[in-house]
Amino acid sequence: MQIDRVRDAYAERVDECVDAFGSMDSVHCADRELVSAWSQGIDGPVVDAGCGSGQWTNYLFERGVEIEGVDLVPEFIVHAKARFPDVPFRVGRLETLNVPDGSLGGVLSWYSIIHTPPAELRTILAEFARCIRPGGGLLLGFFEGATVEPFAHLVVEAYRWPVEGLRLELLAAGFETVETYTRTGPGYRPHGAIVARRSAV
Repeated sequence: MQIDRVRDAYAERVDECVDAFGSMDSVHCADRELVSAWSQGIDGPVVDAGCGSGQWTNYLFERGVEIEGVDLVPEFIVHAKARFPDVPFRVGRLETLNVPDGSLGGVLSWYSIIHTPPAELRTILAEFARCIRPGGGLLLGFFEGATVEPFAHLVVEAYRWPVEGLRLELLAAGFETVETYTRTGPGYRPHGAIVARRSAV
């Protein structure tokens, strides 16, 4: 299964990933500003879904956000708990976040859906929708591209998404798109982000 391949591939390269991307120093200033601004508009608990080594979880925790980091890879959670002992972390899957219906003010999914095959994405978005209360927020970060297509990621196969394609997937899952962002530059792949709101039910 793809989820097992992703977990095992990251487990083998945890130290490498932490060294390369496990610090807020490696984060683009525009992304830091976006996530921070988004978090200030959230009312209620937040799950950092696919938190990796926990740097974003800790960043928002330090800014007063009630947040929990969840990741598929146990080795990441071990690192996160060791580095940020005051922040709650647990092992979990995006498609089963194990929180009550409508209990979250928001979900941060920063590059955590990039390895999800397109046919399986709706399952994850439906889980986010189940967990987020009406009016709550979702922030997605992802690799942007003109079409949905796989590419050879450093760790394991990943997917590019056009902003409009993800917007339509979010709409089908019960989210309204609030803002979209794209960015390109030397030294990194095209980046996209979508700020969305859980539709009222």
